[in-house]
Amino acid sequence: MIFVTGGTGLVGSHLLTQLSTGTKPVRAIFRNHIPDAVKNLPNVEWVNGDILDIIRLEELMEGVEQVYHCAAMVSYHPADRDLIMQQNVAGTANIVNAALSNNVKKLVSVSSVAAIGRLPENQPVDETVQWTPRPGISTYSKSKYLSEMEVWRGIGEGLNAVIVNPSIILGEADWNKSSSAIFKSVYDEFPWYSDGVHGFVDVRDVVNAMILLMESPVSGERFIVSAENISFRTLFDMIAEGFGKKKPSKKVTPFLAALVWRLEAIKSKISGGRPRVTKEMASNALTSVLYKNDKIIEYLPQFRYTPLNESVARICNYFLQQKTS
Repeated sequence: MIFVTGGTGLVGSHLLTQLSTGTKPVRAIFRNHIPDAVKNLPNVEWVNGDILDIIRLEELMEGVEQVYHCAAMVSYHPADRDLIMQQNVAGTANIVNAALSNNVKKLVSVSSVAAIGRLPENQPVDETVQWTPRPGISTYSKSKYLSEMEVWRGIGEGLNAVIVNPSIILGEADWNKSSSAIFKSVYDEFPWYSDGVHGFVDVRDVVNAMILLMESPVSGERFIVSAENISFRTLFDMIAEGFGKKKPSKKVTPFLAALVWRLEAIKSKISGGRPRVTKEMASNALTSVLYKNDKIIEYLPQFRYTPLNESVARICNYFLQQKTS
């Protein structure tokens, strides 16, 4: 049996869709709501549970041979700091412990490039670059690093496991959540863009890499999964073309970004709501980080990245169909 956490999220839902066509039974854990797109997938059993409930987790993982750990909380809001650490770090520790006690044959854990260190601009980051604390680092980044440490601990205790570190993931999902919100912003003709550069990857590529790694003999390795390094402006322009919308035309400068996140912080304190832009979000939009992506191809010669222009065109078409259906 295959066990999947985070099956209601972007990566998890696409992973379940792919796994549902196979012959192995799949057990997926959920807490509150199952999206309609994956609610009735063949060969998938949905069970209520929480990765923070270690006793329940031990029960659900009995008889499981393969585990895909996709569950994680992604947030840059200061109010979520404690919850992020609890969900991401303690949750991963529980998964590792349950996998060890149930003699799981293999674990594929979804991390992030946020768990990898940084180099000076224009120097590409690879899997050997170690995470180090630095000024302004996000709680999310710290949590993903510590989550990886739990997986490495499990590997040290005899667990057969690999880690994937995707860059920013693009895919079909609820465009009010996660990275899919980028598409909604461009569709609504949000006028601002930044020249920051980051890695981007198709969710289908991430899922394909995970399944190939699960079925391979590879263990005790981490892999950056990132198709291309491009600027946010280039991505926004591609999405605008896919939607037939106006391209963003106003550049966000460091001064303007600093002003916006401070104004949002003041507004949130007055209203009691959440800021739409935080200091970490503003910083990420302006930063240029390049990622190498060839290690996974070295280990999996059959793996291929989807060109981002093809991914964006497909995803835009999906959202346009959702708007008209």
